[in-house]
Amino acid sequence: EKTYKLLNSKFDSYNGEAFYNDKMDEIVDVLNKKDKLVESEGAKVVELETEKVPCMILKTNGSTTYATRDLAAILYRARTYDYTKCLYLTGYEQILHFKQIFETAKYIVDGKYVSGLMHVPFGMVLGPGGKKLSTRKGASTTIKDVIDEAVDKARQVLEAKGKTGEEAEKIAASVGIGAVIFNDLKNNRIKDEIFDLDEMLKFEGETGPYVQYTYVRTNSIMKKAGVEVNLQEVDFSKLQAKEEIELIKLLANRKNIVKDAAKDNEPSILTRYIIDVASSFSKYYNECQIIVDDESLKLARLALVKATGYVLKNGLEMLGINAPEKM
Repeated sequence: EKTYKLLNSKFDSYNGEAFYNDKMDEIVDVLNKKDKLVESEGAKVVELETEKVPCMILKTNGSTTYATRDLAAILYRARTYDYTKCLYLTGYEQILHFKQIFETAKYIVDGKYVSGLMHVPFGMVLGPGGKKLSTRKGASTTIKDVIDEAVDKARQVLEAKGKTGEEAEKIAASVGIGAVIFNDLKNNRIKDEIFDLDEMLKFEGETGPYVQYTYVRTNSIMKKAGVEVNLQEVDFSKLQAKEEIELIKLLANRKNIVKDAAKDNEPSILTRYIIDVASSFSKYYNECQIIVDDESLKLARLALVKATGYVLKNGLEMLGINAPEKM
C-alpha cells in the first residue's frame, strides 16, 4: 500500500489468492453437477470449444490450480460487485490462461458477467539493450527499488541546477516517480518496455519531465503576465498563426482522446497526446510572442497558454502523475 501511495494508486480491496482458498470447492461442485469436469491423465479438466488446451481445475493429486482460484474470484466478484466490466491486467504471457478462464466462466456465472470479463495484457519491462531488468546483484528488481533510484537521480539533476532543500525534495519525488509512470504508459501496452532511467529523466524528448516542465512554463508565463484571463472576454479571432491553430486543434481534441484511451484500455493514447500538446506548445512559444502591446492579442495568447496548462496538468493527473508548480 505504501508503494501504491507513491504511485498515486488506490484500491478498495487488496484480497489476494488466499482469500479464495475456501471458495474453490463450490467451483468444483458446480462444474461436476453440470458434467463439465472430465478426467485427463489423472487430472480433472474442462474441455473448451475455442481452445485446444483444456482448462485444468484439479491436478492429478487433487489439488486446485490458478484456474480454480480465478473462477472462484469471478463468482465472488459477480455476487459482491454485480460488475459490468471486470478487467485483468497481467503480462501477455497469460493470454491463453485467461482465454481458458473466461470460456469456463460461462458454466459458473450468468452471461452478463462473462461478457464483462476482459484481459488487458501488457509487455515485459526490460533494461537497456533489451536485457532482463535486475539489480547489480542479479536479483529481480521491485518497483520500490525503481522508484527510489528514479527519485535519487532526479534529485541529482536538480542539485546540478543548484536546487536543494525541502521544495527540491518534493520536486525530485514528482519528477522521478512521474518519469517511471510516464515511461511505462507512453508506448502501446502490449509492447515490451525499455527501462532506462537516464533517458526517462531527460527534460527534452518524449518524457514525463519534459511534459511536467512544459506545464511549469505555462504557469510561469501566466505569473509573469500578471493578468487574470476571463475567457468570456477573449477575442479568439486574433489567433491566426499556424502554430496557434495547430495547438488549438490539438486542445479541442482532448475529449475524444480521453474517450478512446478509456474505450481501448490504452493509456498510451493519452500519454502520446500530451506529448504532442507539449511539443506543439513549445513551437507556439518559440514562434509567437505572447506578452505583446496589443492588449486583445495578448489576452488571446494568454488564454491559449492557460488552456494548454490545464490540459497538460489534467492529462498528467489522469495518468497518476503530479504536475509540480515549479521545477
